[in-house]
Amino acid sequence: MAFPPLVEPVAELTDAERTRTARHRVLAGFGEIAQRRLAAAHVAVVGAGGLGSPVVVALAAAGVGTLTVIDDDRVEASNLQRQVMHRVSDVGAPKVDSAVRIAADLSPTTVVRPVRALLTPENAAALLAGAHVVVDGTDTFETREAVAAACDRLGVPLVWGVVQEFHAQATVFWSAPPAGATPVRLADLYPPEAGREAPSCAQVGVLGALCLQVGSILATEAVKLITGVGEPLLGRVLVVDALRGRTDELPLRPATDRATDATHPAPVDVPTAPRLGQTPAIPQLSAAEALAAQRAGSVLLDVREPFETERGVIPGSVLLPLGEVLADPSRVEARTVVVVCQVGMRAQRAAVALRGAGVEASVLAGGIDAWNRDIRTVHA
Repeated sequence: MAFPPLVEPVAELTDAERTRTARHRVLAGFGEIAQRRLAAAHVAVVGAGGLGSPVVVALAAAGVGTLTVIDDDRVEASNLQRQVMHRVSDVGAPKVDSAVRIAADLSPTTVVRPVRALLTPENAAALLAGAHVVVDGTDTFETREAVAAACDRLGVPLVWGVVQEFHAQATVFWSAPPAGATPVRLADLYPPEAGREAPSCAQVGVLGALCLQVGSILATEAVKLITGVGEPLLGRVLVVDALRGRTDELPLRPATDRATDATHPAPVDVPTAPRLGQTPAIPQLSAAEALAAQRAGSVLLDVREPFETERGVIPGSVLLPLGEVLADPSRVEARTVVVVCQVGMRAQRAAVALRGAGVEASVLAGGIDAWNRDIRTVHA
């Protein structure tokens, strides 16, 4: 359903802004009044990384009047593969500085309020106060939960997305939507504590181009909420599978409704892939169990990339990068395999593929990180 616009329009646009946003103003059903609403809007973007970067670029280009950009981090060279707001010359500088620069380059009327701070449960509400819409582009569940709790308290719509490897989700949470709409919160999709074990992008990787795609989706949702044009994703989760070039939409209702209404089953999550941070039922072995399995004849298959295995491997491991395993699982001729990666997520995908090829595959739980931590105990 379409919602009333969140923002009253400014009285008029400058001549320069009318020229700059001309293609918006001729959009059917959008027009100059929607553009004037954007000019009056205040959007808070939490995180200036893989998702926050394209969001800031898109919203500044769209003519949003005020952007509060919250991030305590500095630019690193490894960010540049996906965080398109930053440049090589920005390495070492605060990420929020890039937001100020790029907004000025795109939209001179947009005011960026850089906040170089770590958002926490204690300061979240104060940092987000005054925003018409909040966009969450953070990469840890602790921060996501703090942002969501503050938005719930403030009654502000939260445009939310997550990207990991080749998959993504996007939706809108809102504790106080317009009359006739059902409130939906982060806890309805991810119950408390559900995502805390999800690995970071540094551990399992992320497709840079997918960050741009999902960031654009999040910016579009913010524009729709501000202007009242179109149907926001409240109550719906957009699921993107970049490898298959497929986008699906899944219903999302309050968890309390699902618990009391057996006629409407809870929605499934990412099709053909686990919910981000969760995995199908593949046996998970401890370091001691993996070592025992190796001694009993199982092959330890390390699916990390060469630059990772150069730093060390479990003695006796067979090295075969994940991409090669997925392309042709039959290359693994062993009948019993324990798959190893850095933290376990890539090993999980390899194990699923190997089991599909008839190999009895399990996973070293926690990967090399857990091995390095726990093997001392095994030998103690």
